[in-house]
Amino acid sequence: MAGSKLQSFWNHPAGPKTIFFWAPTVKWGISIANIVDFSEPPERISYPQQVALMCTGLIYSRYSMVITPKNWNLFGNSIFMAGTGLYQVTRKIRHDYMAEVTEAKE
Repeated sequence: MAGSKLQSFWNHPAGPKTIFFWAPTVKWGISIANIVDFSEPPERISYPQQVALMCTGLIYSRYSMVITPKNWNLFGNSIFMAGTGLYQVTRKIRHDYMAEVTEAKE
């Protein structure tokens, strides 16, 4: 049974023998790099870069569901990329604008 599941995965239209598998798999590196950047200070976050990651994630998550075959690896990666980009933008906004509010109150 395990052999047939492995063979089915191997021969799938979005399986390891195609670019539809390897491109999203390698793209996970971008998401992992963004997670590593969570430890960086908010001053070093770039709005354009993180907005681009968010938009790319949203666009490709939609794209992965309308192509044939559906590419769940691309979908998962894209949603994750959009989420990490959103988190980074939120950190930057909190640092840039919320810090000013607390300083004004003091």
